[in-house]
Amino acid sequence: MKQHWTLDPNITYLNHGSFGATPRAVLEKQNEFRAQLEREPVRFFVRELEPLLDDARNQLAAFLNADAKGLAFVPNATAGFNAVLRSLDLDKFDELLVTTHEYNAARNALEFVAGLAGAKIVLVDVPFPIASPDVVVERVLEKVTDRTRLLMLDHVTSQTALIFPVERLVREMQSRGVDTLIDGAHAPGFLPLDLRAIGAAYYTGNLHKWVCAPKGAAFLYVRENRRASVRPVSISHGANSPRTDRSRFLIEFDWTGTSDPSPWLCIPEALRTVASLVDGGWPEVMRRNRELALRARDLLCDTLQFDKPAPDEMIGSMASVILPDGERDALQDRLLFEHRIEVPIMPWPGRVLRVSAQLYNEFADYEKLASALLHEIRIHASS
Repeated sequence: MKQHWTLDPNITYLNHGSFGATPRAVLEKQNEFRAQLEREPVRFFVRELEPLLDDARNQLAAFLNADAKGLAFVPNATAGFNAVLRSLDLDKFDELLVTTHEYNAARNALEFVAGLAGAKIVLVDVPFPIASPDVVVERVLEKVTDRTRLLMLDHVTSQTALIFPVERLVREMQSRGVDTLIDGAHAPGFLPLDLRAIGAAYYTGNLHKWVCAPKGAAFLYVRENRRASVRPVSISHGANSPRTDRSRFLIEFDWTGTSDPSPWLCIPEALRTVASLVDGGWPEVMRRNRELALRARDLLCDTLQFDKPAPDEMIGSMASVILPDGERDALQDRLLFEHRIEVPIMPWPGRVLRVSAQLYNEFADYEKLASALLHEIRIHASS
């Protein structure tokens, strides 16, 4: 499988989750779109771009089981949740729920908009290690009050690599009159997604990670009854467009200023390319990656004599284990520079190591990691 990517063959790459990796075929398609743009930029932006965006949007909508009219392209999930948060009409009586596992950028955006409005952020402490998804539901519902306005929730947590029960929580919050904003940065291509079934008011996700589209490909999905109020972070020509043939939502998001749209246009190629790499397409890709991630986690826990920090049902194409306390950055650097292994180690509140499993990975990669970790932990313990 490694031949389909341009990754450095001298590095054991176990961090697909951070920035993804784009296959050669998709990069070639991106070059074609860039060449098309540069041959006649006015023709491309004014006459050709909108139909190309609509085609990409329709194919993505089919993959996500979503209403294409509610899908806006954004450069990353951060832009997606910022657009939603900046569009909310908050006041000092509102409460915004967020868990202790929330991605730092999302938490910062939430703190910013809450500060502008004087709203209160209510922190939901979700433990790690964790016994079951029920714990997440119970902890969130304990914090809901008659002032709760929004729940911001990771679908797949970044540091701890847990799949949260978002469909259950969306349903519970809706029954209490509360909207949910799901940060699905990792979810597309990581696990089967059905945005209609989830039913969240807002859902944003990256496509450069597990879908393997180029960097800059992401989406924001807004439920029909919330689209009229959501505006892009950058207000541009669409704000006063006289057009009536398209929704204001798409008109505003599809053009926020001149930029390279090729990552969005390559989404169909990424969906096709990754699905073509194994018999069975996307369901088999996700199954293989999850199985490898679980085997990797079990190997690390057995080798280092750690308990499994989460049940299998909360694991997808990534898994995290808790390491003994120590210098986080120093260990990550030693793994890279001394063992040629690229793997993230993050604070939680000590150290959490997260492995990713993509088609180009094999079990021997994690055996190499387990051996290196055992060596480094023993050295640290004896020093």
